[in-house]
Amino acid sequence: MTQSRIHVVGGGLAGSEAAWQIAQAGVPVTLHEMRPVRRTDAHQGEALAELVCSNSFRSDDWEQNAVGLLHAEMRRSGSLIMAAADACQVPAGSALAVDREGFAQAVTERLTAHPMVTVVREEVAAPPADWDSVILATGPLTSPALTETILSLTGEDQLSFFDAIAPIVHLDSIDMSKAWRQSRYDKAGPGGDTAAYINCPMDKDQYEAFVDALLAGPKAEFKDWEQVPYFDGCLPIEVMAERGRETLRHGPMKPVGLTNPHQPDVKAWAIVQLRQDNALGTLWNMVGFQTKLKHGAQSEVFRTIPGLEKAVFARLGGLHRNTFINSPRLLDGQLRLKAQPRLRFAGQVTGVEGYVESAATGLIAGRLAAAERLGRSLTAPPATTALGALAAHITGGHLAGGSFQPMNINYGLLPPMEAPRRSDDGRRLPPAERGRAKKRLMSLRALADLDGWLSQTAIAAE
Repeated sequence: MTQSRIHVVGGGLAGSEAAWQIAQAGVPVTLHEMRPVRRTDAHQGEALAELVCSNSFRSDDWEQNAVGLLHAEMRRSGSLIMAAADACQVPAGSALAVDREGFAQAVTERLTAHPMVTVVREEVAAPPADWDSVILATGPLTSPALTETILSLTGEDQLSFFDAIAPIVHLDSIDMSKAWRQSRYDKAGPGGDTAAYINCPMDKDQYEAFVDALLAGPKAEFKDWEQVPYFDGCLPIEVMAERGRETLRHGPMKPVGLTNPHQPDVKAWAIVQLRQDNALGTLWNMVGFQTKLKHGAQSEVFRTIPGLEKAVFARLGGLHRNTFINSPRLLDGQLRLKAQPRLRFAGQVTGVEGYVESAATGLIAGRLAAAERLGRSLTAPPATTALGALAAHITGGHLAGGSFQPMNINYGLLPPMEAPRRSDDGRRLPPAERGRAKKRLMSLRALADLDGWLSQTAIAAE
């Protein structure tokens, strides 16, 4: 029996993952991506799953970090995004970071080679009425025309907020007589590397002058952006500085867990970190330095950082629009639009934040759509899993009258467990160890419950 085709709109991480999951279930799928027919303000190439804001998928520790648990669950679920990330990994301490170009190319090649996938390069302003199963996964850069369609379908007044992207520096322009390589607390990454970051130290005077320059520097501002809020997880660095002069020292520039080998007896007042951005190790991303400073000001201000006085920028930072809907009010437990169930949503447009979280919702939406097409009953993953916790976040679980905001995965979204008071050998655990033991138990519960959910599907594992 020939299966009717499912349509996925948007070739970012969520759309690519959704299309892969559908195809792996044996259902034909068309993936519609508007680039290069219509460009965006943030993307640079034409590949599917292009990374914009960062090259990091964050922590890969599944026992102690919720996003690491999400990595593990997605790997068990045959995730294309995680397979490509693992294949294109670059050193980043305990985090999972990737070579941007290699990652996007790997995803593109796998999808275009899949016999059940058709990739069409076109802008979809509105899903045609004869598309009876559609996943809208257009992400933070949804086109104006489709945004208007979504507004009309949902009755929403506003779907937008703004993200900023960080600058990237050429390695050979960094002064390593002032900077040094070290991961915070010398924590080893998956490959055992304890020196995955480049660190640039500042004394108090340098820090104060830097904050002054950030606050005084000219910013990119547009009238139609004035009422659009920022998401706290991707604030421009100058917006963080506006919240208080010490904010940066307790955020991306915190000086803890690092020792300057050039001056081991001197405690830095603040430290700027850079993370490897490509497999060759020639490009480095300024961690947490998302910015809306104008380009000339960026070059001037960031070259006041010790070690970056002669920095050559492969890319300067910028500001781009993000879009999300009021998912708890608009979507059902299958991620379908209540007012028009043929439409599912996935990715950042649903109100999750982060590359991994966006891909995860694509994984869920793809599996749910495929099961529906195959006439099988499948619910969202259990709320005890990281995947299920994300689905629950965007479809409910909010106080009446409360504000719905984008969210990264965290253990607070999973049903709680009581922390063990004693170790397996009977030793009484101090509070810090109890917290770690609790996270590990929650992660083990999640993986066990995920295996039960996966057994309900016939989708092939990677």
